[in-house]
Amino acid sequence: MKQCYIFLITICGFNIYAQESNIKYIDTKIEVDGKFSESVWQQLPEHTGFFNYLPTDIGLAENQTSVKLFHNGEYLYVCAIYNDTTERTQVSTLKRDVSIVFSDAFIMVLDTQNQEQNGYLFAVNSLGNQTDGLVGRSGGGYDLSFSWNAVWEAKTKLNGNKKQYEIAIPLKALNFNKDNAVFGVQFYVRDIKNNSWTIHTNVKRNYANLDLRFNEKFTVENLPDKSISKFAVTPSITTSYQNDVIENIDDTNIKPSLDAQYNVTSSLKLDATINPDFSQIDVDQQVTNLTRFSVFFPERRNFFLENSDLFSNLGVDGVNPFYSRRIGVNSDIQFGLKLSGNIAPKTRIGLLNVQSDKEEDIASQNYGVFVGEQQLSENITATAYLINRQETDGFEFVNDYNRVTGLNLNYKSNNNKWLGLANFGKSFNDGVSEKNNFYHAGIWYNKRGFEWSAAVKSIAKNYITDLGFTPRVSNYDAINDIVVREGYTQATARVEHEKFYENHKNLNSFRILNYSNNTYFDEKGKLNQSSHFFNSALFFKDLSAVYYVYTHDFVDLKYGFDPLSNGNALQPDSYSYGLLKVGYNSANNQKFRYRVNLQKGNYYSGKRTSGGVYLNYQLLPFANLEVFHDINAIDLNELGKETFHLTRFTGQVFFNNRLNWTTYVQYNTQRDNFNINSRLQWEYKPLSYIYFVVSDNYNQDIRRQNWGVAFKMNYRFDF
Repeated sequence: MKQCYIFLITICGFNIYAQESNIKYIDTKIEVDGKFSESVWQQLPEHTGFFNYLPTDIGLAENQTSVKLFHNGEYLYVCAIYNDTTERTQVSTLKRDVSIVFSDAFIMVLDTQNQEQNGYLFAVNSLGNQTDGLVGRSGGGYDLSFSWNAVWEAKTKLNGNKKQYEIAIPLKALNFNKDNAVFGVQFYVRDIKNNSWTIHTNVKRNYANLDLRFNEKFTVENLPDKSISKFAVTPSITTSYQNDVIENIDDTNIKPSLDAQYNVTSSLKLDATINPDFSQIDVDQQVTNLTRFSVFFPERRNFFLENSDLFSNLGVDGVNPFYSRRIGVNSDIQFGLKLSGNIAPKTRIGLLNVQSDKEEDIASQNYGVFVGEQQLSENITATAYLINRQETDGFEFVNDYNRVTGLNLNYKSNNNKWLGLANFGKSFNDGVSEKNNFYHAGIWYNKRGFEWSAAVKSIAKNYITDLGFTPRVSNYDAINDIVVREGYTQATARVEHEKFYENHKNLNSFRILNYSNNTYFDEKGKLNQSSHFFNSALFFKDLSAVYYVYTHDFVDLKYGFDPLSNGNALQPDSYSYGLLKVGYNSANNQKFRYRVNLQKGNYYSGKRTSGGVYLNYQLLPFANLEVFHDINAIDLNELGKETFHLTRFTGQVFFNNRLNWTTYVQYNTQRDNFNINSRLQWEYKPLSYIYFVVSDNYNQDIRRQNWGVAFKMNYRFDF
């Protein structure tokens, strides 16, 4: 009988989708309050029949959700009711733009161009806290960035066992085209209490739940030709005081700035910034880096975020020709302009130009980027780009430049099991005409319980990207204190096999094997490094897990490397070493969460013993406390021994959804830094903020190096 019931619901759900997969136009406004008191909600079809996604991806969800939506030419309105089995709710934060993974929440993903390339995420937890972000293609999958923001409304109501969500998203915040009036839409619900995810379409757990290929296609009635509101202007002022204790220097600075966005069309946006304040209100999380190469940190600055996947996804992991954090590192930025979005249903462009100022012996620079993306067919998308960095003298260009151009081809199969990516790039510098190419070819296969991928890439030593991130071509020789550029070829292979236990009392799944290999060859074809990664994991019903990781590296070290930073460098030689790691992750739906791991093995010519612990206690909805500690004890025999400690404490206090106080304490002996950053943040109007920040930096012996305070205020005008 139960099987017949599920079958009937499934058929019923499919009929709803087939008949009602549209977003109606209704000329009315509603009050966003989570109550659904307006009569318009009774006129709309219901989208339900949600499927299980995690901890199981079999069958329809026991706790169902119903969603209704319409637009009035100005706003897209959404209401959702999650039928819980308890009145209780649980959230992890009241701070905007924090992941909803650990909260009861409703999430919607919109692919407003229906190209499965990029989209928007809007999420609200059960206490009304909002999160928005951008979804973008990246290699063999999709990335999510929470740095992008829009002004939208969301209210929730806890109505007995029902969790009610009501949302209004301005159409002006979205890129859409009236001639392509189909949105890809996905809904999913997080219930942290039972650690479940449920989803609108039947997506299996081997795919990301924000994978745009599985969105439901909704036809949108009467999309407007253009946005009703065209302008958003955000002036801000930052005043700061810095005291350098070592040099006994004080510095007080007042800096006004202006950001503006103009909707040229409903799918094409012009961003401008004058004298921008690119100060980091959020601090980067420090890491212990035991490799020979630089670490990647994500972009957070607002000007670069609209359609950011167009610019940031031009290369592959480890070789990206455009890394926006390079801009503004050495000198202030005078102004920036960016035009990005769709100029046709299958054509997207990005134009960026930023001018930096002259600062002492650092010359002024002009940075320009052009990107064009064209969907050639249902399966293939092509992207071409040109990146230019050129020195300027006033309004004149100086013949000191770096240019990079390239072409990318993305492939996706109709059955969603295959993805492919091919890249070709070339750089141009005055006096350099050889060994300046880059190419990559990769393929990914994915089905439930089994996936594999393979790729090869080659980067020549004169492939120079002043605005890029290509860390491995720059080899620091610690013996001679020089940096040597050297090209390489990398072959990558990965395979993963996982078994699922739908009816087991205690087990959820067993990751039998997760293996990957990265092998590097130098420009002469000689083996330079081969890195192996082995992993298995056992996941229990509550999604806690016990696991192991074994890594083994062979390195033909060509240049001196000083991992202990004590002046005693490893000599060029061949090294072979391995490291075993075992760990346990607790269930995510507890107020107290933790992760622990232990590692032991070799490191180049010596030994390495490591360990890590992560503790999280949620005093919700009032506070969230996290502590992380990582220790690496390295013994290189006659070259010395060192123990690196990395400790991070994060304390968040929530006064309400708009006012919070966050304190970071980071202690990193590898960087000889003990840092305290404490920030009071008040969102007194949507996307209008007041920040008060205190920062204090010490060395590892707790001797103060510098300290400062900063006050920042911005106000967003919508015209």
